[in-house]
Amino acid sequence: MRILTLHCDYIKFKPIKKAIKQPEELSDERKKEIVVKDPLVILTAVEKGDNDQLLKDMIKSVVKTAGEVKAKNIVLYPYAHLSSNLSDPTTALEYLQEAEIALKKEGFEVTRAPFGYYKEFELKVKGHPLSELSKEFRCEACEGVSLSTAKQEAKTKAAVIKGDETKEEDISKILREISRSKLDTSKLKENDHRILGQKLDLFSFNEASPGSVFWHPKGQIIFNELIRFSREIQGERGYQEVSAPMVFDNKLWKVSGHWGHYKENMFLTNYEGKEAALKPMNCPGHMLLFRTKSRSYKDLPIRFSEYGPLHRMELSGVLNGLFRVIRMHQDDTHIFLALDQIEEEIARILEIINIIYKDTFNFEFDTVFLSTRPENFMGDVKDWDKAEAALESVLKKFKMKYQINKGDGAFYGPKIDFNIKDSLGRKWQLATIQLDMQLPKRFELTYTGADNQEHQPIVIHRALFGSLERFIGILLENFNGALPVWLSPIQVRVVNFTDRNNKACEKLIKELKEEIPNLRIDSDLRNTTVNDKIRDSEMQKIPYCIVIGDKEEEKGTLAVRKRGEKKPVFGVKSADFIKELREKIEKRN
Repeated sequence: MRILTLHCDYIKFKPIKKAIKQPEELSDERKKEIVVKDPLVILTAVEKGDNDQLLKDMIKSVVKTAGEVKAKNIVLYPYAHLSSNLSDPTTALEYLQEAEIALKKEGFEVTRAPFGYYKEFELKVKGHPLSELSKEFRCEACEGVSLSTAKQEAKTKAAVIKGDETKEEDISKILREISRSKLDTSKLKENDHRILGQKLDLFSFNEASPGSVFWHPKGQIIFNELIRFSREIQGERGYQEVSAPMVFDNKLWKVSGHWGHYKENMFLTNYEGKEAALKPMNCPGHMLLFRTKSRSYKDLPIRFSEYGPLHRMELSGVLNGLFRVIRMHQDDTHIFLALDQIEEEIARILEIINIIYKDTFNFEFDTVFLSTRPENFMGDVKDWDKAEAALESVLKKFKMKYQINKGDGAFYGPKIDFNIKDSLGRKWQLATIQLDMQLPKRFELTYTGADNQEHQPIVIHRALFGSLERFIGILLENFNGALPVWLSPIQVRVVNFTDRNNKACEKLIKELKEEIPNLRIDSDLRNTTVNDKIRDSEMQKIPYCIVIGDKEEEKGTLAVRKRGEKKPVFGVKSADFIKELREKIEKRN
């Protein structure tokens, strides 16, 4: 049994047509659109081999999560996409009905979405750490039934010689099972980032490591350039880059609270009999870094930045290209500061956010949310009031239109979330600024104030791009793969008119590389037509295609064709082209 719990502001859904031959019968009321406010939505897939005990485990888990997020309304929503090992419809419906009854007995208002129908639905997920959790329930006796084909064959059929060697025929079978995933493009739009990633040779996925991106050389360039951009901005503003371990003993996660609240979404391991986990976020490691020596008020703010990979357990059914992955990267920073420094520091962060989103990528924020103190908050009300006032003051100072999300702050502090709309009108929460008054307390962090007394710092959790993977996916779709010059994997392509012009092409490439170090430039000197070469350059979304023929050699000029333009500009001087190119790269136009 697999579930995805979503703590939402609302969900609305309506059955459209039958999805199976014999769906459940619906009353007139259940045929209409249903709206539930502030629910915990349980997307559910009942699998072959599920039993009553697994159902009890699932209900127990839902009750626990509902208690943690203070949800009183629960929506049970059958969602077949979570699994490829579904039970028969009759069994699935029976389990959902039993779950509905059991949860009502626990005191919840329960709404069960119609079973066996295609439905249109809309929901808005909250932004706190427990708002999205995926879970799987499995009994050991049924383990073989619900294992994926690749795992099952590796476990029960692969012949082993001397305990560590696999037969050649079994190796071939395993390799076929984990071969590069084939993308079904039949239902995708042309600018879908998964299609663009394939066409432009940027990235791929493989069943050997689901939900983890294989960045190809060109895609890695985009990834690296974004990180380089972030490093430059942060380096100029006093950020210090750090690197903490990937695996931590469960003691750390117990201190941070993740072991009790987030364990089911963490990759667990065992070392010399001790439980440990891959980190799903950087904050606990940064707390330990702060504790390595005594701190003074003169040191604050301290800004620790990290770009390393994070791992979060997700069910295969919810993975979605670069938008929803298991292995992810954030331009993650934790800023340790005093209460009276909050307003100035938030202003600095907003300045960076504007540079990235508005000045560089021309994104407009669809919505900015200021989320305030929830019912189950931790800390002192006076500190919360000061923190919320500081956040609101800065938003007003920057003349940002924002909405108050009353009671939707994290239990450890208020936050600002920035939503943008992508090319398809979908809303994404990317940049976030969160004030934390709880982790410093749990980790017993202190600094010496001007009064020579010990004080507890406040921590700002801050990500600019959010998930680098998701940000790249949105960029690819917004630009339809035609990325700005500074971000393009290949920035210039030089094309010969005939073989006679090869040496002139090579000479030009050398000149451009000398003038612009690290320029990403290549050539197409194939024995085919110029139109074919230009068409190929256009398909690869290369910003500039320079054609060198006899006339260009004689005059010492260039024929420059910009991406998307039908005709080249003739007679361009090398110096003028270099000036334009350098400006677009250096200024990130």
